Formats: sequence, C-alpha cells, structure tokens
Amino acid sequence: MHRSVAMNMRQVGIVAAAVGAAGLLAACGSKPSSGAGAPSTATVTVTETAPATTGQPGTTPTAPATSTTPAGPAGCLASGLKASLGPSNGTAGTIYYVVVFTNTSASACSLYGYPGVSFVTGQGGSTVGKPAVRDTTLLPTTTVNLGPGGQAYALVGVVDTGALPQAACKPGKAEWLRIYAPGDLGALFVKFSSSVSVCTTPTEPFLKVSTVAAGADPSGS
Repeated sequence: MHRSVAMNMRQVGIVAAAVGAAGLLAACGSKPSSGAGAPSTATVTVTETAPATTGQPGTTPTAPATSTTPAGPAGCLASGLKASLGPSNGTAGTIYYVVVFTNTSASACSLYGYPGVSFVTGQGGSTVGKPAVRDTTLLPTTTVNLGPGGQAYALVGVVDTGALPQAACKPGKAEWLRIYAPGDLGALFVKFSSSVSVCTTPTEPFLKVSTVAAGADPSGS
C-alpha cells in the first residue's frame, strides 16, 4: 500500500512538472495575435520637429540686393544758389515766367521736384496772396545735377486776375518773389518788375509752378 501511494505521488509530480514547463514555454514563445492566429506587427511613427531658431527665417538666407546706381550729389541749398527771372510767355489766360537757378558754389549739387514760390511785400517781407500750387502737366519730374555754374529752371504761371472772382481775388500788385529750392528751407528773393496784377487774398489760387528742369531756356535754344 505504501508503495502504491508513493508511485501515485511521483506520477502526480511528473504531471505537474510537465504542465508547468508547458506553461513556461507558452509564456516565452507565444506572440499576441490579431485575428485567426496570425501574428501582428505594430508600426510606430515618430515625427521629429526641428527646434526653432530665434530670429532666423525658415528658408536659406540670401544676400541683400545692392544698388548699382551711384549716389548723386547732395541737394542744392539757398546758400549756394542764385535765382533770377528769365523770359515770360503768355498763353490761355496765364503768363509763364522762367525762374532760373544757378549753382554759385564750388561743389556739385542736385535739384529734384517743385520749388516753393509766393509773392511777398519785399525781401524778408510777408506773403501776398496764396502760394503757388504745383502744376504736374508742364514738365516731367527728373533729377537735375548742377556742377559749379550749372543752371536749372522752373516755370511760374500767373493767372490773369481779370478772369477770377474779384471779391475772392482782390487784385493788387507785388514786386518780389520768394523762392525755395526743392527740399530746402532757405529763401531766395527775386525782383518782380511787371505790371501784372496778383490776387492779394490767401484763399484764391492764381499762381502755379512746375518741377525743375535742366538748363536756363525752356525753348532749348
């Protein structure tokens, strides 16, 4: 009887060991399955983002563009200019006067744009009437470079005051022009010896001015 019990116990141990070994093999060698027993392979996508660099664009930097146009001379100042009146020409109710700028300095300078023009009571005097408005139809706007002694001109048009509302214009006389070169605040004064009448009110436009052009004679002669 003891021998039979001992044999049964040994058989039970062998069976238990076999079951444990089978379970261990199943745990180590088996793979999870999805579906009908076929192994699956997991795919992981990793997205990497480059760190931002402060102050740097996201594209390859390029060299800044450089201008091939040489710098011109500085703007002309009243201290190096002389203004004078050239010929006049009347047309369509307006008399045009040529205002000539002469570079009296020893250095080159440039003029670009519209002069400031108004009638005044005298050199350093008060303004008479409304200052000139810009007339963009007379000449194209270009840079005029003046060497020492070089000249440029602008056209100043005085409207016939007889064609304007008399109460708004109040025609009168003025014997001086005050002229500012383009871009300068220094005043030039020119004696205006003409019998033409001007508007003396500050509201009625009667005076206009063109941009500057090269030379001293609009006719080109």
